[in-house]
Order: sequence, then structure tokens, then C-alpha cells
Amino acid sequence: MKPLPSDYLVQPNPLDPALTEAVQGIDQDGRAVDTRVPVERPLTLFLNGQEIVTMMTIGDYPDYLALGYLVNQRMLLPEDEVTGIDFDAEIETIVVRTARRTDYEERLKKKTQTSGCAQGTVFGNMMDAVESVALDPQAELKTSWIYSLSKQINLTPSLYLEAGAIHGCVLCEGERPLIYMEDVGRHNAIDKIAGYMRVHGIPATGKLMYTTGRLTSEMVIKTAQMGIAILISRSGFTAWGVQLARQIGMTLIGRAKGKRFVALSGAERLRFDADPSTVGDEDKRSQRKGGSDDEAAAE
Repeated sequence: MKPLPSDYLVQPNPLDPALTEAVQGIDQDGRAVDTRVPVERPLTLFLNGQEIVTMMTIGDYPDYLALGYLVNQRMLLPEDEVTGIDFDAEIETIVVRTARRTDYEERLKKKTQTSGCAQGTVFGNMMDAVESVALDPQAELKTSWIYSLSKQINLTPSLYLEAGAIHGCVLCEGERPLIYMEDVGRHNAIDKIAGYMRVHGIPATGKLMYTTGRLTSEMVIKTAQMGIAILISRSGFTAWGVQLARQIGMTLIGRAKGKRFVALSGAERLRFDADPSTVGDEDKRSQRKGGSDDEAAAE
């Protein structure tokens, strides 16, 4: 399989000093160590005059995060006109303004705390979010794409590889990764992608989503609401995530590392165009932290 040149629209900037802090400690031998760890900052989101949520985030792309969160919570509708976005770093607040008057007081009363890192939150009935979803039945996934994307994404310089303790999501088209976002929670990373897609008018047709984290119900719901029919992860599954994917007809691929992967939903979209015996295992020098099966199950 020939290597492909990566041509991201957006990709991580692991050298951004605002995203990590230098800390000192000692290792297992009692020796002094210097390392960098990702920052974690609160960001309070308002929609017009109503406070919606406070998110914990690394702080990059606050506008895309805010818009994507509202899109995936169905608080920002496709036809809504966004009239302004005001971000104040000093008071850690972002306000999204729309031409339509909004009031989500009743929905905010019904909150589901999800299993996402940094505590994700879904407002309203989670099942309402997927009942009207219609995913593309003609979408397909070549196994060569799985192998190619896994390798490209794994070798892309990222905050995870630089400092760890972070998750990433990548919007892809075929075997090309397009938008690679990272955050302390995979739900934030996918929200940033949703926000970017809305701002730049990127359609979901022909796209697939790759994530480094677990395939949970929240990830399935958000991917489905974005109109994407295929979700791939190098990590494992949750039972409800699989159940929801089967209910809405999403292709769910997990444990995608080296030549291996497992499909627990939507396997009919797979096109076996690559011989696994020609695909090498992950080079240990380039494995993401937590790359073993046992560790991946705990991600």
C-alpha cells in the first residue's frame, strides 16, 4: 500500500505553547523529570442571553467548539442565521447570537451526563436525537481506507503524541484525512469538527469519522446528527453505542490498529479491497500512548 501525502484542512499544532504547561516531577527511579501536560480551561457558552453549559477544553478553536456543540445539541438549526460570536478569553465566556429568538429552558432541565472525558453532557431525550436520522445507505468503506487512515493519522504530529492525555477526532473523505481536532474530551473534538463544517459549508456526503476514543452512545449520536454514516476508532465499543449504531444503520468499526479491526454494525458497507497479510503491524516507535488492547479498553 503506497503512502499518501497528508493534506489536512486543519490539523493539530502540538507546538502551540498555549495548549500545554511545563511541569516537574520524579519518575519510578526517583529521578527528576520535566514534561509537558495539556491545559484544561473552563469555557461557558451562552446562546443569545441564555447560559447553556460550561465546558472543559484545551482552549483552541472556541468558536468552532461553541457552534458545533449547539449544532449537535439541536439548539442551532440548519436554517438559523448566526449574527455574531463574542469570545472573551479573560472571563472564559463565549456568546453565540442568532437572528431567531431561542429559549431552551425546558430542555436544559433534562440533562444526561455522558461517559465522555471531561464529562460530556446531552440535553433532552437522547433517543429523540436519533429517531429522525437518515444515514446514506449507499455509503461504502474500503478496507484499504481503514489501513491508510489509521497509519496517516497515527503518524500525524499531534498534541497527544507530544503530551498525551488528549483525544482526537478526524473527518475523512475516502482515504484522505481532512479535519483533525483534539481536546481533553472526544466529544469536544467532534463538536469542533461540526462547527467547522457548518462555518465552511462542508457537506457530510461521502465523509467518515475517525476517533481515538471509545465508540460510546454519545459519539454515535453526534456522528449520526452530523449526517455521517461511518465511524471508526482505534479503541473499543460500549454496548449502547453498538445498539444505537445498529438501530440507525451506522457502520461502526473499532479496534482499528495495524492490520486489525472489528465491525459490530453496518458491515454490509465494507468492501474488502486490501489483503491484511500485506499490512504491517503498528511500529512500536509510532504507537499512540495507550495503544495496547488492555489500555484501549479503558480509554
